[in-house]
Amino acid sequence: MTIKTIGVIGGGAWGTALAQSAAAEGDPVILWAREGEVVRAINDQCANPLFLPNIQLSRKIRATSQLDDLADCDAILVVAPAQHVRNILGSASIGFAPLILCAKGIEAGSKKLMSEVAAEVYPGSPIAVLSGPTFAHEVAAGLPAAVTLACEDQVLGQALARRLANSAFRPYLSKDVVGAEIGGAVKNVLAIACGVVEGKRLGQNARAALISRGFAEMTRFGLARGAEAETLAGLSGLGDLVLTCSSTNSRNFSLGKGLGEGRSAEELLADRTTVAEGAHTAPVLREAAHDAGVEMPITEAVCAMLEGATSVDATVEALMARPLKSER
Repeated sequence: MTIKTIGVIGGGAWGTALAQSAAAEGDPVILWAREGEVVRAINDQCANPLFLPNIQLSRKIRATSQLDDLADCDAILVVAPAQHVRNILGSASIGFAPLILCAKGIEAGSKKLMSEVAAEVYPGSPIAVLSGPTFAHEVAAGLPAAVTLACEDQVLGQALARRLANSAFRPYLSKDVVGAEIGGAVKNVLAIACGVVEGKRLGQNARAALISRGFAEMTRFGLARGAEAETLAGLSGLGDLVLTCSSTNSRNFSLGKGLGEGRSAEELLADRTTVAEGAHTAPVLREAAHDAGVEMPITEAVCAMLEGATSVDATVEALMARPLKSER
């Protein structure tokens, strides 16, 4: 199986970075963007100053505002925000090309993972998930990165890995689609909590404890939804969690940092050029955890702060006052 032309749905920072990486070996990439100025800038200037400034893009990337232009691609990276994936896929005529899902979230209302959403919209299309510890600007700049590429069809997975891999971008294959998705979704919520720790200046001890206990939450929820523990402990789970809980380059960490500094969620979420997926995922994750009978106190705390139901100080105090228990 040979895959050459890659399509990308989403002209934001991550979609553009993945297009840049996919074009590194010289094969063509077609990128769909909603914003006309993004399409023009990529085609005329080989740049995306709105979402990925200071990066010179490959001339192998062609941008379009017509989703149907991706119909003949050999595989399509779906990099739209999680809450828009259903609508965008539903408005496209892309045949039965493999869909590589790169959005990290859980759909509001249905509480479905992106693979479940895509399977409903395009029941005949093979599905893979790409997730891992990656900042868009580093991938676009050609700095080394490794990701999980999860696909139940291993022949297809190997073909996708060969096409997406280059000297700076290394996919590791997995069959655990659910685990790869849950790691990416849950870590965004936990990154908000770690940002609060930074903004409130609670120290490195608190951050390390939160990452550890957050990983325990991720594991409990993941296992309840059918994920494999090894996947959650890998690049798309623990690896991504460590990265996004440690840097203001993470939009979710930055959101939490602002909350910790006393700013409101409404103010922090007003910037439309970035999407902090964790803010949208947190209430959905809380509901899904309740449905699964899984205890996720850090997720509950993030929801309370985002909703303004409790102050940061009161939230921290409540977490520290939880009953003493064994570590598991």
